Amino acid sequence: MKTGYRFSGALASAALLVSMAGVAFPAFAADGIAQLQRFVSAVQSAEGEFEQVVTSQSGRRPQEASGSFAYSRPGRFHWEYAAPYRQVLVGDGRSLWSWDPDLNQVTVREIGDALGATPAAILFGSTALEDGFELAEGGELDGLAWVDARPKNQESGFEALRIGMANGELRCMEMRDHFGQTTVIRFLRLRANPVFDEDRFRFSPPPGADLIGEAPGVTR
Repeated sequence: MKTGYRFSGALASAALLVSMAGVAFPAFAADGIAQLQRFVSAVQSAEGEFEQVVTSQSGRRPQEASGSFAYSRPGRFHWEYAAPYRQVLVGDGRSLWSWDPDLNQVTVREIGDALGATPAAILFGSTALEDGFELAEGGELDGLAWVDARPKNQESGFEALRIGMANGELRCMEMRDHFGQTTVIRFLRLRANPVFDEDRFRFSPPPGADLIGEAPGVTR
């Protein structure tokens, strides 16, 4: 059953070892907020792999997923689950596309300002973090400097976000939604600031796909 394989409560809703390349970060102390702000400022595009674990308050067996991702600010991304089921999410700057190959079903909606107060804004957003979040130092744990981020928009779909940083590198995201479900995403082999072809963040519904929603330039 395909449940829980989301990047965040609002975007592919759903954190992580990262090996950064292409950007040199100076050493930081335990100031997680400064590290996070520098990362968001310096890394305008990236690609890599991820591992995700979703747990619930009910004690149900954790749901594990993995895949690959790429993004280019603002609002363009390709987030693809490979296991246990393939699912593709693409943001082209205007629309958010979600494709389930098993069902050959495509869902599309406008992105609008949806990224502003979601965990996805850390990677894909266009505004300053402080516009969507209240940031606070979260202390040190497991070798990481943590940042606690609370959404200013109470309808963001989640209630708490923790971001783990080390030596200026993003290492971990932990999200808890209003139902007590916790999502942890670990980013692997992340490459910073690659140059992408424009087609990297375009999506065309496959032939015969069931299309739900409206998108510019798409005819049924």
